[in-house]
Amino acid sequence: MQLISSQMIQYMERSSWIRKMFEEGIKLKKQFGEEAVHDFSLGNPDLPPPAAIKNALAELADQADQPFFLGYMPNFGYPDVRQRLAEEVSREQGVDVPADSLVITCGAAGALNSVFRAVLEPGDEVLAPAPYFVEYGFYTENHGATLTTVRSKPLTFELDLEAMDAAITPKTRIVLINSPNNPTGAVYSRQELEGLAAILTKHNQGRDKPIYILSDEPYRFLAFDGVEVPSVLPIYPYSIVCSSFSKNLSMAGERIGYALINPAIKGREMLMGAVIMSNRILGFVNAPAIAQKLLGKALGSSVDISIYDARRKAMAKVLDNAGIKYTMPRGAFYFFPEAPGGDDVAFCATLQEEKILAVPGTGFGYPGFFRLAFCVSEEVITRSADAFVRAMAKAS
Repeated sequence: MQLISSQMIQYMERSSWIRKMFEEGIKLKKQFGEEAVHDFSLGNPDLPPPAAIKNALAELADQADQPFFLGYMPNFGYPDVRQRLAEEVSREQGVDVPADSLVITCGAAGALNSVFRAVLEPGDEVLAPAPYFVEYGFYTENHGATLTTVRSKPLTFELDLEAMDAAITPKTRIVLINSPNNPTGAVYSRQELEGLAAILTKHNQGRDKPIYILSDEPYRFLAFDGVEVPSVLPIYPYSIVCSSFSKNLSMAGERIGYALINPAIKGREMLMGAVIMSNRILGFVNAPAIAQKLLGKALGSSVDISIYDARRKAMAKVLDNAGIKYTMPRGAFYFFPEAPGGDDVAFCATLQEEKILAVPGTGFGYPGFFRLAFCVSEEVITRSADAFVRAMAKAS
């Protein structure tokens, strides 16, 4: 007897390479010990939250005996937190964002799914540049739509605007971008975003429904060497931003994020109402109360990004020493190097023999490369150097 749906059987068979490698890491660590394994598989930020979080927790503990302290609130979130968030994202995006353009959600994943539920019809298409975060495919299919991907330019991972233009069909409803990008560390330039906006404006002519740009931005805070992370809001009116505080506040497990509807969208009140409704009926109801209260007190704080920059440079030194080809990431905390010989799955298996855990690019829709997450201690990075050399020697 089949206990689960056929679709879920397929999902479990093609489940995330990231999780597979993470689970392999647990086995290796049990067998050889934590110190012997170099785990670059999971983008789980290891920096402690900024001091504002600790202070807020202590303050909130003193308020826990108040009525309705953890009670229901409006589905869009606590009004005071929403207002503070509006002020913060206005500063980040360079656009005046009113509070009624925001929905506080269960992480960026909750925001993405709520937006998808609000605008997608069964049979619609979501277009995304590859490589892409693997869950995008599952999120899209949650709502009866299809994920279509277009390979980014080799090595630089810039948007291939000509190919994206050609890939748009009458069913295209959302173009989903992620900048700074997981897994490449690419940051899309203002020129790229303006080019994409021009393409979508052209395709919108004569349509009953616009094509949205949906920008997934949990790494917005993490750009290096003075690189600008442009806002899509002033560039294209039919734009929506989804983000979270998993990385900049090291609150990944608290599941707190938001969806931001561009204030320039005419009739945005209906779209906002649909996203709020989606947030409720998908079962999220509202973002967790404690996470929202913490967020309200910690907005404007961040982990020390100079630590991530030092790790980025240390990882580059290790890869250079091993003769591995890569493009220096401009943001986020990932490298996406070339797999020697072109077989990323085989090379990740070779790395695993040397107790290095990496994720094949195949899992991100971009074979021939592999992902290394450098949100680990600098000690782990530097002590992996000899193991990378040995793996390269085996591969060649």
